[in-house]
Amino acid sequence: MSAGATNPTPPVRRRGRPRIDLRRIGRAALLGPTPRDRLPDAIDHVAKVHRAHHPGADLDPLRRAYVLAESSHRGQMRKSGEPYITHPLAVTLILAELGAETTTLTASLLHDTVEDTDVTLDQVRREFGEEVGYLVDGVTKLEKVDYGAAAEPETFRKMLVATGNDVRVMSIKLADRLHNMRTLGVMRPEKQARIAKVTRDVLIPLAERLGVQALKTELEDLVFAILHPEDHESTRGLLLDHTSRPEPLESIAADMRSVLREAGIAAEVEVRPRHLVSLHRARLKRGELGAAGFGRILVLVNEDADCYAVLGELHTCFTPVISEFKDFIAVPKFNLYQSLHTAVASREGGEVAEVLIRTHQMHLVAEAGVVALGNPYAPTVEDADVGEAPDGERADPTRPGWLSRLLAWQQDATDADTFWTSLRDDLAQDREITVFRADGGTIGIPAGASCVDAAYALYGEDAHGCIGARVNGRLATLATVLGDGDTLQLLMAPDALTRGAAASAAHSGPSPDWLEYARTPAARIAITRWLAAHPDLPQPADDSEHPAELQGAPAEPSPHTAGHPAPPAAVAELPDAAVRLAGCCTPVPPDAVTGFEVRGGAVTVHRTQCAAVARMQVAGRRPVGVRWRGRGEGSPGGCRVTLYAEAFGRPQLLADLTEAIALEGAAVVAASVEPPREQRVRHTYTLQLPDAARLPALMRAMLKVPGVYDVSRAQQPAMT
Repeated sequence: MSAGATNPTPPVRRRGRPRIDLRRIGRAALLGPTPRDRLPDAIDHVAKVHRAHHPGADLDPLRRAYVLAESSHRGQMRKSGEPYITHPLAVTLILAELGAETTTLTASLLHDTVEDTDVTLDQVRREFGEEVGYLVDGVTKLEKVDYGAAAEPETFRKMLVATGNDVRVMSIKLADRLHNMRTLGVMRPEKQARIAKVTRDVLIPLAERLGVQALKTELEDLVFAILHPEDHESTRGLLLDHTSRPEPLESIAADMRSVLREAGIAAEVEVRPRHLVSLHRARLKRGELGAAGFGRILVLVNEDADCYAVLGELHTCFTPVISEFKDFIAVPKFNLYQSLHTAVASREGGEVAEVLIRTHQMHLVAEAGVVALGNPYAPTVEDADVGEAPDGERADPTRPGWLSRLLAWQQDATDADTFWTSLRDDLAQDREITVFRADGGTIGIPAGASCVDAAYALYGEDAHGCIGARVNGRLATLATVLGDGDTLQLLMAPDALTRGAAASAAHSGPSPDWLEYARTPAARIAITRWLAAHPDLPQPADDSEHPAELQGAPAEPSPHTAGHPAPPAAVAELPDAAVRLAGCCTPVPPDAVTGFEVRGGAVTVHRTQCAAVARMQVAGRRPVGVRWRGRGEGSPGGCRVTLYAEAFGRPQLLADLTEAIALEGAAVVAASVEPPREQRVRHTYTLQLPDAARLPALMRAMLKVPGVYDVSRAQQPAMT
């Protein structure tokens, strides 16, 4: 874990981030142990920072951990020349600044002892307890992993799974990497580049997902300096040039303080400068930045409701940029982040300032992520083993959803290479979106994910029975890419959720096409496993066993099919005019209808919303009044209607639909099946009903047939 000396040209540091004095600590460490009842001088700074976050913390474990670590590492030196003990001290200080609890800090001080000294894991457990031993063991295992291109996938898989059961292990590893990146200057350039690439590809995405923004942003800047030195120096020069000029955001912030003070809202308003990578990205996205583009304004309040009160005042007193508003309080991001984001134009000059509004607690979580959540496994009086599952795996109530999914799908990965490739792909996703479920709740999936990804995220392997989706109320294919804030309703095969995916496999299952638009590892691995387990099972059918167009025999004798059409149930206002019901929209009582005179003096009756009505009106054709006959006027009550059934292809679909039609007493005059598209198929039925009043019940019966997701009346010439 050792690294070189401090980088001679470090990037511009964020304000308010004191750096530990390694030389002072090194001298203190060399002086040897201190009296048992006094805190060693070398750890005094760590203790003060820790007490600032946890005033009542017991510092004795830290004292004992430091004494053991210092004595164990005594005589070991870093490549930079400092005593090795300065490294665990610096890592511990980083975590203390983030607000880590005492157990994490104790493990951080000891995180190298088992690997680099004669101290054993059993000794750590005896002296500091199982929790500290668990964390030290996890960090030790993780350190043995080679993250580079030549990494052994199975080794990484085992290590990540082991450490993933406790996010504090990852937190210590991230702080360890940050300190090593800070002191990378004595390494050879090629080794610096290798470490920086691993940090970029694996550890920075992990920091993002754990919500530890304070670590992530500094790691990004350090990697930026090594891998893109020219862009780094250019951006650094731009920032230094900006800092020598008046800061326009300060005056905007002062104006906001005045507005909020007058409104009676207690709030802290400060300017937060962008870090170098953020500044570089903003330049790439927007071109040259304005004077107000070098930072953001942060507003901190006490309660959630105050966030919205601040938003209202700012949008009232300043000109808001509505397109920049995002509410991450109502819908938190996947890494626990909560804030209101907006942008407003200043009252003088019109400079646009980005504004972040959050509570103090939200700010702590935004900066420190899972580190700020404390120890989720701390034993209680009632149950000393709380947090320990029967199989030894920890049940972490604060574990981010993405990490739970990772630990779930890694068990289903067919091999280690698949897991490694899927992990890298998953970490490459730079943001996650929130999709609302039509029945309530939300689904968090990576940006660019499709409906099939959402199905597996929500239902796991039961998603094998998914047959379609509605996105924002409209029917959509499973290939549809979802956007942030979309509303999704997944259409499932019968019994897919109540009996499980295996029970419904005979009727539905994933198609090989699903792999083309599955983006998440969970979906791809589950689909691949299902296809491999069912090589001979027919894929979701497209009714290909039936001809594309069928003439169906009527379920019962019909005067229409017998060649003796019944008189229409409609009467036109033209005396003695023959009346015909239009085939394009097949009107039936009690539809609102209108008529148009055609050749021979006949009147064709259309539904008023039929597209043909609009065309004839545009052409100047005059409508003719039409009404439905009442009972007793010689109406036979029967009618002919054309229906479309939209469905997801499967075996026996046509047979099931015609059976449902027959059970409702309707006769099939003609039927046709269009070629399937993306597993969807459209059936067209021209039916003779004995009574128009039975049409709604018929359509409901057809809609209940498994796989059918919509039944509608024809609006264009029927395919007969």
